[in-house]
Amino acid sequence: MLCSFPSRFQRAIVLLLNQTNPFSSKPFNTLSISNNNTFRTNDSIEFDHATVRETISSYSNDWKSAFEFFNWVETNSSFLHNTDTYNFMLDVLGKFFEFDLCWNLIQRMKDHQFSHPNHTTFRIMFKRYLSAHLVQETIDIYNNRTPEFNLKDETSLSNLIDALCEYKHVVEAYELLFKTCSDCKINTKFCNMILRGWSKIGWWSKCREFWEEMGKMGIDRDLYSYSIYMDIQCKCNKPWKAVKLYKEMKREGIQLDVPAYNTVINAVGLCEGVDMAIRVYRDMKESRCEPNVVTYNTIIKLLCKYERFKEAYLMLEEMPKRGCEPNVITYHCFFGFLVKSKEILRLFERMIDSGLRPRMDTYVMLMRKFSRWGFLRPVFLVWKKMEELGCSPDEFAYNALIDALVQKGMVDMARKYDEEMLAKGLSAKPRVELGTKLVDKHVD
Repeated sequence: MLCSFPSRFQRAIVLLLNQTNPFSSKPFNTLSISNNNTFRTNDSIEFDHATVRETISSYSNDWKSAFEFFNWVETNSSFLHNTDTYNFMLDVLGKFFEFDLCWNLIQRMKDHQFSHPNHTTFRIMFKRYLSAHLVQETIDIYNNRTPEFNLKDETSLSNLIDALCEYKHVVEAYELLFKTCSDCKINTKFCNMILRGWSKIGWWSKCREFWEEMGKMGIDRDLYSYSIYMDIQCKCNKPWKAVKLYKEMKREGIQLDVPAYNTVINAVGLCEGVDMAIRVYRDMKESRCEPNVVTYNTIIKLLCKYERFKEAYLMLEEMPKRGCEPNVITYHCFFGFLVKSKEILRLFERMIDSGLRPRMDTYVMLMRKFSRWGFLRPVFLVWKKMEELGCSPDEFAYNALIDALVQKGMVDMARKYDEEMLAKGLSAKPRVELGTKLVDKHVD
């Protein structure tokens, strides 16, 4: 197999091909990349859709490289994109507000038999337009563009309302649902979205009003409604009210599910301590409601908050034995409270060795934490690991590194990374030290 292979894709493709054949004792013996940027292999390796999706994701903070790869794999490798790979590319383009390119892609999807736009396609467009706060344009997409593909239905409306609430345009979501959309059938699902939306923007009085309004409208408040409202009570620093709701639900014989128990465990832990939270956890198991990773994460976070790290580590060890593998958030619970850099780095390595791939906010969290402590070496260790794992840094990662460098007086190196992120189309933070922020001059 021989095909033109741009050098910027080498790292991501090599990593992904290794993942594709994890049991090979000689994963790179048949793989070579020549000096003229040509990809060679003695075996017939073909890109599958999963590999292409992962590669696009690895360039999620560099849309030009992602788009170049997207087009290259189709033209040079005879790869046929499906709806999923198109949707991944749309998400990356939309992240950088390249909406004209998005609609060009959707037209290409329309012209291909196996890649027609689906509900996910328009959910991505809703979310990316709303991330740019283009509210009316998003509603116009629902009204004018979804009918072209027979997708103007309850699912698309649900995706639109959810996106509006997600990006804090709850007032517009409420107006659309209860005033503008005359043919909408208001149900519990829509009301739960609105309730969660009021919670997201922290309008606690609106949460209470809408909770009461649901009752007056005759909308059934399901278990998810109660879970959202209990979470609201925790967020507005009234966890005892969440506990009261929990006790009320038990009296009325409402069977709690795992998410509801997780909310209760967190509420009890906040107002009555971690030992009482563990009691609710035991009640949960006795009720034959199997704890999930969120349950363990909640308890581990509470234990770490109260500096009971030994017990938190024991629970981390026990999770796999109980059929529940730790996830990235599990390790975040530790990273948020540990105070020794060496211990954090050891845990970070353990996380990666276990097969967990750090998220971008993992890298940012650690770099910012080490920077606050004035430690530059661990910042570079985390950055290097991010590059080794083929993860393209976003603006938050760049800004965390640049802040650490500026703090240590390494202005030239900081400027280099500042210019690099600008070249990728990422937003750099204005800084006086780099000459990117005007200093006010007071004239007498």
